[in-house]
Amino acid sequence: MTTIGNRARTVLSWHRPLMIQVALMSGLVLVALGGVLIDDRVQNGVSVWEKPLKFAVAFVAYGLTLGWMLSLPHKGRRFTWWVGTVVALSGTADVAVIAMQGARGTFSHFNTADAYGELTQNVFSIGVPILMLANMILAITLIVQRVGDKGTAMAVRLAAFYSIAGMFLGLLISMNPDGQSGDYTDGNGDPVTLAISHSVGTRDDAPVMPFTGWNATAGDLRIPHFVGMHGMQVMLLVGLLVAGLAARVAWLRDERTRRAVIGVAGLCYGGLTALVTWQALRGQSLIHPDAKTWTALGAIAVVTAALFAVTVAVGKSRARAEARMDARVPELV
Repeated sequence: MTTIGNRARTVLSWHRPLMIQVALMSGLVLVALGGVLIDDRVQNGVSVWEKPLKFAVAFVAYGLTLGWMLSLPHKGRRFTWWVGTVVALSGTADVAVIAMQGARGTFSHFNTADAYGELTQNVFSIGVPILMLANMILAITLIVQRVGDKGTAMAVRLAAFYSIAGMFLGLLISMNPDGQSGDYTDGNGDPVTLAISHSVGTRDDAPVMPFTGWNATAGDLRIPHFVGMHGMQVMLLVGLLVAGLAARVAWLRDERTRRAVIGVAGLCYGGLTALVTWQALRGQSLIHPDAKTWTALGAIAVVTAALFAVTVAVGKSRARAEARMDARVPELV
């Protein structure tokens, strides 16, 4: 219990405003989950509480990830603390209006049907650009300096890069090349006019995939946004995994090799992000890929495997050279 308590105190000390945001989002997760289970109102094929639930979960992950990254030794910590506070405030405001509209049983995005809808769009119009700018400033600050050893630095830089890429991919929704505006029925059974849709080539009230709510018959621009944003967590998890394996895998003990392995993972993830973006823009459902999509996925797999094989070979060569050098040290002495 003492160890758990110490770890909890360590997490709480990362970045207090972001950790407060994480606590608020965790509470919203419980409330929204209860709404999904109890409230039978549905819009576009999913519970009215599903969007607040997904955003709350996403911001729990985002807050914890960013908080940990900012806890690492780096230059300008006072500056990044204040920028992180801006991220926490703007992100909380954005999710708050999403939760408000979910509780009301209506749409949050692209809905100006009443005063609450206009309030929501006004919060988005201010909060989202501030969040994106603050996130970009933090990401660039972490990218341009080395945080930790070479492997950790690569993981942090890639995580920071994907935090920027993921947010900018969200802008594709507002630039939907074939968005379907019009009247949609909200969770209360009322018609609501939406300015644009997330789907490409069809309406948002088409059949959807379970839980995600993503379009099951056409492209959906929420997918590249989701994949890009969560590159933050994926890259840091890859970094932790590689660091953990280094204790048992000799060829991973060299910092340069760990950096290269994480770099290959980052390139692979970038390829997958580009693939789902291309797929969505072509109006193709994630679960119904065509021959072009399969070919591109195969190419990504082949290139990744080749780069990984080269990285492993170079890493093993370095490990053998180091072992020979260690063996010669007693002779030289």
